Amino acid sequence: MVHEPVTVHALINGEKVDTKDKITRENPSNPSEIVGYAPLNTKEDTVRAIDAADEAFKTWRNSSLEERIERMQRAIKRLQDSQKEITELLSREHGKPVYDSEGELYVSIAWMEHACKTAKDVIGDDVREDENGTTIIRHDPIGVVSAIAPWNYPISLSTIKVAPALLAGNTIVVKPSPLAPLAVTMVLDIIAEEFPPGVVNVLNGEADVGIELTSNPKVMKIAFTGGTETGRKIMEAAAPTVKELTLELGGNDPAIMLPSFDPNDEKAMRRLVVSNFLTAGEICMIAKRIYVPRSMHDQFVEKYIEAANKWVRVGDPFNRDVTLGPVNNKKQKDYVQELVDDAQANGAEIHTLGEILDPELFEKGYFMQPTLVVGAKQEDRIVKEEQFGPTVPIVAYDDVDEAVHLANDSIFGLTSSVWGDDQEAIEVAARIEAGTTMINTAAIQGLDVRYEFGGVKQSGVGREYGEQGLKSYVNIHIINNPNMKDLPHIPE
Repeated sequence: MVHEPVTVHALINGEKVDTKDKITRENPSNPSEIVGYAPLNTKEDTVRAIDAADEAFKTWRNSSLEERIERMQRAIKRLQDSQKEITELLSREHGKPVYDSEGELYVSIAWMEHACKTAKDVIGDDVREDENGTTIIRHDPIGVVSAIAPWNYPISLSTIKVAPALLAGNTIVVKPSPLAPLAVTMVLDIIAEEFPPGVVNVLNGEADVGIELTSNPKVMKIAFTGGTETGRKIMEAAAPTVKELTLELGGNDPAIMLPSFDPNDEKAMRRLVVSNFLTAGEICMIAKRIYVPRSMHDQFVEKYIEAANKWVRVGDPFNRDVTLGPVNNKKQKDYVQELVDDAQANGAEIHTLGEILDPELFEKGYFMQPTLVVGAKQEDRIVKEEQFGPTVPIVAYDDVDEAVHLANDSIFGLTSSVWGDDQEAIEVAARIEAGTTMINTAAIQGLDVRYEFGGVKQSGVGREYGEQGLKSYVNIHIINNPNMKDLPHIPE
């Protein structure tokens, strides 16, 4: 089916703004098809958007929490009513299957609803009275927030920032990725229409936009999801004006299979396969390296391949039988293939997985057949680097202490998982250096928006979701009215 290209616009101070130059977004399943166009905004556009957000903040900061929640709930209802249009556009521009796009919007709305439900308890004013006097703990808005989102989950990784920022009384300027700008801009337009002009501003562009968003002195906080190298640059840009930061960066998430894990457990093995290859492996929190007891290795490989061959079906994202679509872009596809080739050159065995449902389409697009890399070594690039694509290496270990050491042998510490007897797995999980460790599941299957998410080491700064996901968008302001105004030991 041929679709007319969609055109989205920048949003500055409540007005849709067009640009002469455009970002062209192709269909990863068929790169000759143009899905749509986004504006190529400039530094000057960015300054205008930040100025508009700064001006709007002067009024919006005084709005009541009740009003903010009511407006957000109206936006949620409209997103639910627009689900089909949003998710189909996301699948066309991104390449993820429709069920996956629906899941992304579902998680986004679940977080927005949870944020609305808990906002009063978490960031409402807290008045405490006792024999010492009265103390008011206020949660004041920070100011203008810059939100920069990646291409892999553009909607959820934008709304994870937008919802708490607005509920806290901030204004925001959002920059989606040029590799998935269309559906998320549609979502942000819907949200913006429920708020006063200038509260939500949206720009699409390249590095010059990002530089202004991270260095402009009127920006008080930066919320970024993306690569660690870019995160380092953002920290540098933020330093001169000491901006607040929430950075969710790269991950190279280990999965430890304990000796108590049963490779014959088909449901558990399916969960593992999904945790490796959902969204074609393009998820920051996906299980990216598997550690298996040497004594179990051969049996595990056999059962893993069986499970993968049952679940992995590569093809058209709009075919409901498909579980994996193409990689989002050619650069990422080439990088993942480079890692696989490097592992093979270093002696690893490469096992292709699953079924290609449409060979003709497969040759057109940025498709990759998922691979299991057997015989990988800890020092191989495919183990040390974040693949962010449809491949996963297996590394054998001799005892659990070694497995924990290998899992922690990384500059990253986003998520991890331990598989086997529950109690033993929990004990091992406590030894892993990560922001989140999941037991007998991994990736989005183990995500709970009620609790904080973020990384340690070079996987990030701060947390999203949970109470901290709201509190990271406020300044704590103590108003203290003590009964004893003077200290008793100060002389007259």
